[in-house]
Amino acid sequence: MVPDLAAPTTDLHASWLEAHAEWGPDMHEDGFGLLPTDEVDSPAGFEVWVARLTDEPDHGNTSGIRCRYRWIVEGGKVLGGIALRYGSGETVTRTGHIGFGIRPSARGCGVATWALGRMLDDARGLGMDRVLLVCAEENVASAKTIERHGGVLESIQDTELGPARRYWITIGQRSTTSL
Repeated sequence: MVPDLAAPTTDLHASWLEAHAEWGPDMHEDGFGLLPTDEVDSPAGFEVWVARLTDEPDHGNTSGIRCRYRWIVEGGKVLGGIALRYGSGETVTRTGHIGFGIRPSARGCGVATWALGRMLDDARGLGMDRVLLVCAEENVASAKTIERHGGVLESIQDTELGPARRYWITIGQRSTTSL
């Protein structure tokens, strides 16, 4: 099977809960836009959360930041999440344009590399010419994923969550020629 990037949907509630449980309590799940105040266990709470994620790019956002959330899904199983933030502001400066997280059982299989490539295509489609990605200094897997897509380390900075690597990826124009 080949994974897909899917807009958040209530149809994947059970699968998303399985992925969420794999992360364990109090673990941060990058790419999902999950806030401590989100109630995702009940169908009604999950529906409210999904509505916020799918409405965020176009409704009532006054921060200057828009965000496109996608879930990485394969065969009805949620493997992870990835978010593309576009616009300017403190949130992008602090967290980067793209954030992603892969459930523990799906790591090491190239899922993050694949999803980041797809999200870079989306960024290119929005007219972005470069994107910032930020990961924890000790997160070697994320650093390698970013570097596979041409990420250039700008710096390592102290943050409220500890030291973080800051990478820039220049997005080239997609070639229209074929082999």
